[in-house]
Amino acid sequence: MPDVVAAIGLTREHGLPLSVRGGGHGLPGFATNEGGIVVDLSGMREVRVDPAARLAHVGGGARWGDVDTATAAHGLATPGGLVSTTGVAGLTLGGGIGWLSRRYGLACDNLRAVELVTADGRVVRADDELEPDLMWGLRGGGGNFGVVTRFTFALHPVAEVTAGLMLFPLERAAEVAAFHRDHLADLSDGFRTLLGFLTAPPAEFVPPELRDRPVVAVAGCHCGPSAQAQEELAALRSLGPAADVFGPMPYPAWQTLFDAKVPAGRRYHFAGGYTTGCPDDLIGTVVEAIRDRPSTASEFHLHHMGGAVARVPADGTAYPGRDAVFTFNVVGIWDDAADDAANQAWTRDLAAAMAPHGGDRTYVNFLTEREGGRRLRDAYGPQRYARLQALKRRYDLTNLFRLNQNITP
Repeated sequence: MPDVVAAIGLTREHGLPLSVRGGGHGLPGFATNEGGIVVDLSGMREVRVDPAARLAHVGGGARWGDVDTATAAHGLATPGGLVSTTGVAGLTLGGGIGWLSRRYGLACDNLRAVELVTADGRVVRADDELEPDLMWGLRGGGGNFGVVTRFTFALHPVAEVTAGLMLFPLERAAEVAAFHRDHLADLSDGFRTLLGFLTAPPAEFVPPELRDRPVVAVAGCHCGPSAQAQEELAALRSLGPAADVFGPMPYPAWQTLFDAKVPAGRRYHFAGGYTTGCPDDLIGTVVEAIRDRPSTASEFHLHHMGGAVARVPADGTAYPGRDAVFTFNVVGIWDDAADDAANQAWTRDLAAAMAPHGGDRTYVNFLTEREGGRRLRDAYGPQRYARLQALKRRYDLTNLFRLNQNITP
């Protein structure tokens, strides 16, 4: 903590750029800069669990794998991302969609308290009683208000989950997507699904004729009773998937299952937002884009929302997507810098094609670029953005914390 205070003081004194690195998972590159100071929190990865109070006290540099491992020892968990390598700080401060979100809300909904160093070097310990306005802004407003050195999260009983995925040939995408869409209302809040358009891996569970071919996948995690999970999976299984690897597993094991899909060192470009539905023409647009993508590693994800996420009042937090039926993410992945322009254009174009379906609203954690300005204003909406600006003026009038999806004072 004293080092963080000292670094902020030095930055302020010399007028240097300041980056804050939590998990280092963010794509825009805000966690580093040229000629400035980086507050690297990677040495603050401790997780202390209070099982009686069902709380986890988490260091600002922790990753979700650290949290999942520590809390699972007590049969507890909190919603946190889709891969274990994601940093706790960035995901939470931007909202925090995870596999448990329909049952227990976003990561930010489970945030109970923080320890934060402000732009003037003050150490603030905040919760909903001491600093309700600040807590509102931290639940979706990003890293605009200070360096969070400790998070306190509510925990929930989660031990074994029923999770996995089913694969179908891409030619069945319209049928599978329509069935998935039309049966969402039949799913309990404990079941969260993701409709993915991707290249099937050359894995043993994949039929030979689908390996390295474009497919549509239904991935999901059910954190309710096993019997209920099997009942709800039966409808999807009636479609006759080409591969089906749903089964019981510890929650931390599921959280690590997709880590290998996003290794360090590849080139990434994401774009995402919210949609109000999943009409047939949306799926047709996605299928065409998947067939024409410049990199076969690129994917499109449609995350099922609702449940506990939607039950939080729209103005209850800074996170703006409470009414979304789906959150989408266009995931551009490639290896050669010479292909940057083509892959970035593909990502942007597919995201832009979502606009007629409500997809012009942005989820800030899926932003790859330093967009800011009108794009960020549109993401939050005028009233929410004005409230965030008021908080910014209160806690960071000089915009010291500007290497982020920046809300200007």
